[in-house]
This record gives sequence, C-alpha cells and structure tokens, in this order.
Amino acid sequence: MYTSPSAETLPAREHLPVGVAGRPVLDVVIPVYNEEKDLEPCVRRLHDHLSRTFPYDFRITVADNASTDATPDVARSLAAGLPAVRSVRLEQKGRGRALRTVWSASEAPVLAYMDVDLSTDLNALLPLVAPLISGHSDLAIGSRLARSSRVVRGPKREFVSRAYNLILRGSLAARFSDAQCGFKAIRREVAERLLPMVEDTGWFFDTEMLVLAERAGLRIHEVPVDWVDDPDSTVHIVRTATDDLKGVLRVGRALATGSLPLDRLARPFGDDPRDRELTGVPGGLARQLVGFCVVGALSTLFYVVLYSLFRLGVGSQPANAAALLVSAVANTAANRRLTFGVRGRERAARHQAQGLVVFAIGLALTSGSLAALGAATGDPAHSTELAVLVVANLAATVVRFLLFRLWVFPERSPRTPTRRKATGSSDTTSPTSPTSPTSPISPTTRTDTTTRTDTTSPTRTSTR
Repeated sequence: MYTSPSAETLPAREHLPVGVAGRPVLDVVIPVYNEEKDLEPCVRRLHDHLSRTFPYDFRITVADNASTDATPDVARSLAAGLPAVRSVRLEQKGRGRALRTVWSASEAPVLAYMDVDLSTDLNALLPLVAPLISGHSDLAIGSRLARSSRVVRGPKREFVSRAYNLILRGSLAARFSDAQCGFKAIRREVAERLLPMVEDTGWFFDTEMLVLAERAGLRIHEVPVDWVDDPDSTVHIVRTATDDLKGVLRVGRALATGSLPLDRLARPFGDDPRDRELTGVPGGLARQLVGFCVVGALSTLFYVVLYSLFRLGVGSQPANAAALLVSAVANTAANRRLTFGVRGRERAARHQAQGLVVFAIGLALTSGSLAALGAATGDPAHSTELAVLVVANLAATVVRFLLFRLWVFPERSPRTPTRRKATGSSDTTSPTSPTSPTSPISPTTRTDTTTRTDTTSPTRTSTR
C-alpha cells in the first residue's frame, strides 16, 4: 500500500549553502550483503577519493542488509577507524529497504548510493551530485547507455540491460536511459516526498523511484559513466528480471488508475522569486499535441471501421452519427488519460458530457460535409464519402484540441507551496520531520524491521 506524504508541494530549487557546520552535504550509502571481502577496500578507496576531490563535507554509510558473514564486523571496524564513516545494520534483506531506511533518516541535503564493487568510475561522482547541489536537478543517475559512456561487460548483461530499458520505454514511457546502474543521487527534500510512494524494497526500487519522479515532472540529470562489470557479482539475473517485470506491471497499473498523488511533487515554474508568482503557465503543450494526434489517428481509424460496418444496414447519416458517437466516447476517455493525464473517476462523467458537446461540433461538420456532397453529386460512391468524412474530421481536429485543452481538461492552478523565510538556506525540513537535523539517527535506535549499530565518527571538517 502506498503511503501519502505531506500535502505540501516542493519548494523551488535553490543552490545549497556553502556549508553548514556539523552537517555533511553528501551522504553516500553503500548497501551490502555478505561482502566481507570487498567492503573494506571499497570504502577506503571511496573515502580517499572524496577526501581528495570533494569540496564539501561528506559521510559514507555502510548499510548492511542482514549479512550472515563477517560483513557487520568489517563495517563497524571501518566506522571506528575512518572519520565520516558509519555503519547501519538491518535485519531484513533488500537494497531498496536499505536505501529507504538510511535516506529517510539522513540529515544530508544530497543523498547518493553506489554498489560496493565500485564498477562505476569514481570520477563521475562529482558530476553526479553537482546538479543537485546547484539546484539545477532533483535526481541524478549514472548511465551506461549514453553515447559517451565506456562500458566493459559481457553480451548477456548487455542484452538484458538494453532489453529492460526498452521495456520501460515501451510500457511506462520512460525517457531516462539506464534504470539499473548502481550510481544515483537525489535531493533530500525530494526523497522525503517521493520515497513514501515507492513500494518496492528490492532491486526494482531504483526503477520505480525514477518512473514516479519523471511522471511527476521532476528533473533527472544523466551522467555518462565508465563502467566495468564485476565478474563476481552475486545478482541473480533471471530472478531479478522477473521481479522487475512484476514491478513494471504494478507501477503501470498504479499510474493508469491515478492512485499516486504525484501532484505533491510539483515544482514552481522557476527559481527566481518572481517566477513563483506566475499562474497559467502552459505545461506540456508539445507532449499533449503528440498524444492528441496519436489518439486522433487511432480514433479516425476506429471511426472509419465503425462507419463501414454501420453503413451496411443504415443510411449514411445514421451510420455517421452512430460511428462518431461511439468513437467520440472512446476518444474522450483516451485523451483524458493519455493526453491530458487526468486519472481516476473524479469528474469523469462531466468530462464525457463536455466531450459530447465537442462531438456535436464534429457531427455538424461531418454531417454538413455529407449533405454538401449529396447535394453536389446526388449518389456519391462509398470511397468518396469516406474521403470527405476523413477530411472533415481532420478539419475539426484543431477546434477539438483547443476545446479539450481550454475547456474540457483545463490545467489546474498548482497549489501555492508554503513560503519560507528568507534565511539563505534551502533546508525545508519541518521540525517534526524524521529527517530533521534536530532528530538525527541514534546509535541505539531500533524499529520493528531494523537494528542499527551506528558507530558514527564526528563529521569531517574540510581543511583543504
């Protein structure tokens, strides 16, 4: 069951402050399961890289997913020996569960994660988080499928990865290029509202998060990466692919029924204070035009088939009216959901009634065309009738689109987000939020699903 976050919409993006004493800007999570061999060299290499190259304070969090080997001991040793490293122990498996647990409790304004094998070149880490720090983007992902990426992996994994992303594009209309690369980042205020909507706790967590973010209109930044496959990876490809396909069906059904409150992830138009006062800014016009044309083309084919069938038993005018009525109902329903993104049953009857008014306009145009054709030729051929009707429908398309956009499915004014005081900070966490700086993770905090052993060292203060 999806959990509804706060009704408050997202604030406008702002550049993060230069530094906040006692709080890291970046929290990099490394989810692990039975990685006693690779964990220590991975964390030390990442810690050294961030210490040398990252211009802000950082933290590395090792999230142990119920490991049964010596991984918890290695994690505690690293947390005790390295500054800005901590360990969190979870008693249930699941990469998504680990990320949700740590990200939801972190006070860092930028949250990231990477796989323990460090298959992705660490030189891409700063380009990954820079758009989030600057306020340009909401999420950032590493992409192995970008043209400038350099990837070394076997043909089996290459085929599975590309096939999976093609499925996402075809079924969920995803536009990001690589859903499964273990190299992602998100702004904390976005995570606070987005994570409660993400249901998966395993490998599909990434995909679900990205699909919902994209559907909500959030900006996703992609970074081409250099990536070398880990031959010792323990990921079960077939089982993971099966679970992912089940997730695709579940998310697709949720999006189709409108059960997700994605409007709560809306951003103001721009980052200039004057832009936040703008109302009535048209959104998605190009996408709506494309969707309307596709629906219109299919509706026209449907109309032609219906007219041809009805014409076998009745005259041209009754056949035209019946075919247009049926196709108009289907056209309104399709445009409502696919073109203008209206979900659920609310106002559905009213939209259909308004669609029938638009249908009446189309009926007047097509009926008038048929009447004019009959007056001109007397007994026109069936093919001539069809040609005239198609032209009449095309002529009515512009009027139909304008009526749909401006009258039937007008854009609703976004709810005005709660204004913040001009403090120069982009921290929008409320005092009662679980991620508020006043309620950090406690080393002894326990929940019904997790047990944490946190040996956090004091956050490193940059001396570079």
